[in-house]
Amino acid sequence: MKNMTLSNIANACNGKYYGPENKKETCVSGIAIDSRKVGENFLFVPIKGEKVDGHAFIPNVFENKAACTLTEHPLDESANPFILVESCAQALKDLAEYYRSVLDIKVVGIAGSVGKTSTKEMVASVLSQKYSVLKTEGNFNNEIGLPLTIFNITDEHDIAVVEMGISDFGEMHRLAKVAKPDICIITNIGFCHLENLKSREGILKAKSEIFDFLTPDGKIILNGDDDLLSAISEVNGVVPIFFSKQKQEGVYADNIENLGLDGTKCSIHFKESSIDVHIPIPGLFMVDNALTAFAAGKLLGLSDEQIRYGIHAVNSASGRTNLIKTEFITIIDDCYNANPVSMKGAIDVLSHAEGRKIAVLGDMFELGKDEASLHYSVGLHVADKEIDLVICVGKLASNIAKALRDKSSLCEVLEFISKDTMLEQLESLIKAGDTILVKASHAMGFDEIVSKLKTVRA
Repeated sequence: MKNMTLSNIANACNGKYYGPENKKETCVSGIAIDSRKVGENFLFVPIKGEKVDGHAFIPNVFENKAACTLTEHPLDESANPFILVESCAQALKDLAEYYRSVLDIKVVGIAGSVGKTSTKEMVASVLSQKYSVLKTEGNFNNEIGLPLTIFNITDEHDIAVVEMGISDFGEMHRLAKVAKPDICIITNIGFCHLENLKSREGILKAKSEIFDFLTPDGKIILNGDDDLLSAISEVNGVVPIFFSKQKQEGVYADNIENLGLDGTKCSIHFKESSIDVHIPIPGLFMVDNALTAFAAGKLLGLSDEQIRYGIHAVNSASGRTNLIKTEFITIIDDCYNANPVSMKGAIDVLSHAEGRKIAVLGDMFELGKDEASLHYSVGLHVADKEIDLVICVGKLASNIAKALRDKSSLCEVLEFISKDTMLEQLESLIKAGDTILVKASHAMGFDEIVSKLKTVRA
């Protein structure tokens, strides 16, 4: 890792080095918060979790030949170096900020209420046609995950595409301080994390903290179809590039043809450029992602043909509109997370499937005082679609079932308070040729439902 000597690490995180003087200029080969992932010459950062304190595993990391550990508690001075810090969690961000500062790399930061991961996948797929790209893996988009993503950047990488996820004010400011994005993307302002952010205006304010550390020559890409984002005319002198499916301004799409589960065809236009593309992942929201990737590609010098190929080559991430075809059924795995906007979008995708259509829908969390009515609104949306069976799981999801019954929907509705009870009956509800959407907040653990469906022999 470039410039990551123990001496520089101590300075970067305002820590005090203890250990042999001749080891201060040792350059670490990696940084880990999981003692099981510590290799030779690594730096260990012990984080205090809700159940486990990483400090308990400090002896283990030196058995694995770690170079050094951070610690919030003085250790017995020995041959093993340690750096004493006030907070390991803060030190992790400080180190990532320092490491970012010594890297010659462009960073694309992606924020928004819905679609961060699918946008990241699309942008990374496009940019990888010209550059070596590192992207956020899994859910590493918070104040722990983002620094770990930054630490994975090597000299081989030209660009990092990072997700930046928050649930409260101030978090995006801290993430942006670490990432210092060269390109800021906000996908939309929807209904999520309302417990802390209270309103869409609050969400906009929190997400807009991504601009706080935009690099001097940085660029901004925003959703021109979002009423709140489209009202942003400039940020510290930077005029945003807007993308749109509705207006012929900025980067825009027309000739949109929904191919159902086979994706979408459309034409994309920006200034003198115009390309026809086939987006292989289902959902009209993927057009927004393609427009975003087109804008990022143009800003970073890609040709139209490179952008077209990158859009065609994109793959969906697990748990996010991931199409799984078994011998008997088709599963739309969208169980990683959920809010009302993404839930309705997923229902729209399901509605274009052939054969019998089933939606397994669970609770959406962090919606604040309006959580019941927001679930009810999803039920009203489902009622307008030709869905054959809706399986509602959880206390909040019962509001989806109520809306379906209140609207006299023609679809069959089943309710389960317990996921385990539903799993016991699931196989008996499935028929060969069914397409099944699985969607809920991550804490509902609906990946277990996806795993069960993969084994169904209808």
